Amino acid sequence: MFQGETAITVDDKGRLAIPTAYRELVADACANRLVITYNPFESGCLWLFPYAEWERVRDQVNALPNVKAVHRALQMKLVGAAAMVEPDSAARILLPASQRMAAGIEKKAVLLGMGNKFELWSEQAHLAKIRQTIGEDEISDDMTDLRL
Repeated sequence: MFQGETAITVDDKGRLAIPTAYRELVADACANRLVITYNPFESGCLWLFPYAEWERVRDQVNALPNVKAVHRALQMKLVGAAAMVEPDSAARILLPASQRMAAGIEKKAVLLGMGNKFELWSEQAHLAKIRQTIGEDEISDDMTDLRL
């Protein structure tokens, strides 16, 4: 289970170091095999999955009938763009240049542990998203049962 927010620096080669707090969890969860792909629902964000979790997501997405344009778009953004990444000896992973550019991730980013995966946000997109509040009219029925 991944949770927490970490400011990340991306080096000139497009690498980021996995935070120390997550290194053992990542090694245990997937033997350091991770998959990075687009977040199809939020701009400025990439998803980073442990390999076993990725296989589950990939298989569900690929099972969707591709006669619908929205299914093909989801398959393209998740499966078509997926890249396997493994930490090097310094626990750094190389982010694909095309994904970094599309998400607007440059020198500074934010890594969020989101349970079964990580989200990697551009600093600007994360700041804009975190500053948005959830309005009363946006509260779902499922949210009304929460005791926050």
